[in-house]
Amino acid sequence: MTSRIFKLFTIAIVLIFFNSCSNSNKEFATMIIHGGTIYTVDDNQATVEAVAIKDNKILFTGSFEEAESYKNEKTEIVDLEGKTMTPGLIEGHGHFMGLGYNELELDLMNTKSYQDIIDAVAERVKTAKPGEWITGRGWHQSKWDSVPEYTVNGFQTHHALSEVSPDNPVYLKHASGHAGFANAKAMEIAGLISLSAEGIKTYEIEGGEVIVDEFGRPTGIFSERAQGLIGKHIPANTPESDMQAFNLAIEACHKNGITGFHDAGIGRETIALFDKMKSEGNMNVRIYAMLTGWDEDLLNEWYEKGPNIDPDHRFTIRSIKLNCDGALGNRGAWLLEPYTDRPDHYGHETLPMEMVDKTARNGLQNGFQVCSHAIGDRANREILDRYEAALNELSMLGSDHRFRIEHAQHLHPDDISRFAELQVIPAMQAVHMSSDRPWAIDRLGEKRIKEGAYMWQDLLQSGIPIVNGTDVPVEPLNPIASFYASVSRKTLKGTPEGGYEPEQKMTREQALRSYTLDAAYGAFEEDIKGSISVGKLADFTIYNQDLMTVDENEILNTEIVMTIFDGEIVYEKKD
Repeated sequence: MTSRIFKLFTIAIVLIFFNSCSNSNKEFATMIIHGGTIYTVDDNQATVEAVAIKDNKILFTGSFEEAESYKNEKTEIVDLEGKTMTPGLIEGHGHFMGLGYNELELDLMNTKSYQDIIDAVAERVKTAKPGEWITGRGWHQSKWDSVPEYTVNGFQTHHALSEVSPDNPVYLKHASGHAGFANAKAMEIAGLISLSAEGIKTYEIEGGEVIVDEFGRPTGIFSERAQGLIGKHIPANTPESDMQAFNLAIEACHKNGITGFHDAGIGRETIALFDKMKSEGNMNVRIYAMLTGWDEDLLNEWYEKGPNIDPDHRFTIRSIKLNCDGALGNRGAWLLEPYTDRPDHYGHETLPMEMVDKTARNGLQNGFQVCSHAIGDRANREILDRYEAALNELSMLGSDHRFRIEHAQHLHPDDISRFAELQVIPAMQAVHMSSDRPWAIDRLGEKRIKEGAYMWQDLLQSGIPIVNGTDVPVEPLNPIASFYASVSRKTLKGTPEGGYEPEQKMTREQALRSYTLDAAYGAFEEDIKGSISVGKLADFTIYNQDLMTVDENEILNTEIVMTIFDGEIVYEKKD
């Protein structure tokens, strides 16, 4: 009897020991999220009841009952209270510091007329010192409610602007960033006109255009590379303003549910700033940066040292951005056939195609993705040709190169299938369709619009993913607007009924993937983010309503109510 009691006692001790060891080895969650619809963008389970995370990684996805087994006294519980959660949204093509500086300078995004611009500048003149530059961005003549009495090639002239700002040089960038508008003072500083005696000059700019009036005088509009005539005279940003713009951009990302950002073209100064912000613990968004292709010395330096893939996933550089044509708004997009509303004009090749050819080869040989800006059908074709030649020559057609074309806005029908054939990713900003389609038909005509503009569904069906975004500050950062455009093909005013070319609409699932998993794929990061899957980074976006099921007319009423980045709540909308 004594022996039996001893055996039972021993067994009990062993069980207690093993149970203790099991509990001590069990991983506990630092946060459990539940209580709403959770879309995972994971093919294994489209929705789950709960997500458990440990520090900055996803520990568990599944039922709330199972998730609770990961709870201890230190676990933070987040109740969605019926709201909806998705993976953290990724801005697939934007300009991070442009986003921040747009908050500091004149924001002309909502101007509806030339008079609105004049009024905004006149107001800023009141507080500016004489000689101080006034800069801004966001105007778009094709979106105005009224047309100025006098225009040249569809653009306003500087005279009314110059009258309200005689002592301050003014330069206002077009919403697209592909043109700018200068007043007389700015042009005088640039040596382009003499205010005392205007003389006639000839302005020949390769890859750009100075728009002049009937007397050969500059109207104030500088297109594409001609912008440098003014830009080189604008004082450089200061470290203080850079810091302020950076922090404003971080804040804007969190407010809009953006946890990842593909920064489309940065130079030395911005690289140094981002390195500094990361080292100081302030890089609270995941930036995937493209080196600017304007600086060949910079590219050669990076070819020598190779990509920098950040183990902390905060600031990675492994791609190059080439600006190869302009935009439709200023008729800078490079076309195979002339503009319908300017029959003598084909747009601009803003970067020699030899540079695309050379960069594609260097990229393949040194491990860099190449991302080329192309809006017009000729620019897209020329770039695809250069990519294909490089891939063939270096026997890389089967490799995981993930070359991209940024915008891919207007394609010749013969080139649509080439994206999938060459495995070239189109990074397309759906909100551009909403903003541009009503007037883009004037530029391209009905046939070219219907056969080749904003061809989302044709590209997806060919077997290639699309990376979505806004091209901020060309458009506001708001991802809900781009999601709505993706699934409705309507303007943000809800027109036309049924949408433009409705056969090209994305499904809601495709639209969400284009902002999450497919955007991550476009940056070689689908293994670490883009879906709510065990082991991936704990980045989430929470909405006030279910954008996947709500009536289409209600999508634009969706609000970001919380953003979780790296396992921490970084934004909560105040009631």
